[in-house]
Amino acid sequence: MAQERILVVDDEKEIAELIRDYLENEGFEVKLSFDGEQAMESFRGFDPQLVILDIMMPKIDGMEVCRMIRAESAVPILMLSAKKGDIDKILGLGLGADDYITKPFVPGELIARVKANLRRYIHLSGNRDRSTPLKFGSLEINLKSYNVFLNGRGIDLSGKEFEVLRLLATHPGQVFSREQIFNQIWGYEEYGDLNTVTVYVRKIREKIEQEPAKPRFIKTVWGVGYKFDGGQL
Repeated sequence: MAQERILVVDDEKEIAELIRDYLENEGFEVKLSFDGEQAMESFRGFDPQLVILDIMMPKIDGMEVCRMIRAESAVPILMLSAKKGDIDKILGLGLGADDYITKPFVPGELIARVKANLRRYIHLSGNRDRSTPLKFGSLEINLKSYNVFLNGRGIDLSGKEFEVLRLLATHPGQVFSREQIFNQIWGYEEYGDLNTVTVYVRKIREKIEQEPAKPRFIKTVWGVGYKFDGGQL
């Protein structure tokens, strides 16, 4: 397997080096950064396929770095924090992080999270031809660049929001249960529940639907799940 590149950002040098050791033992190529400014320089030069990002850092904090990375790329971002309240804030702000883990962490759990997010990202950006955007009336979805446009205006989706939309939009008319969506996108049931899907569909609707309560694109099939209707009323 080719070495996937992982950027680890944490101002606690010992923790960053410990994470690097765990990841290198699994065959990953790892680069360390110790503050937010250095993180952005490394991100642009190293071109990682996944970022592990601590929240509390000097110069630029992890939340702002997450926002900046997400504006440029859809690579998975795994947030680290010693405070559960910080994680709640990340989720509430919708900064675009794909996953999170609290300190102190179990090495096996960290590695499992990293591998699951990498598998999903590599699969979605893999060998299939994604150069032709999907177009549904006023909605355009570019599978290659992870860009979404509505009436020509760019829509800011997090990595997982895009993946949920991509799954539904590439199978128009097909009904997916919440369980199917969760297993396809998150892929490890022990770290979440099916209400996660409901939350993400609501967030996507708020961004792409003119009337989220009366969606044109992502429709609810009551008692079953969701389907993408291609914008048909």
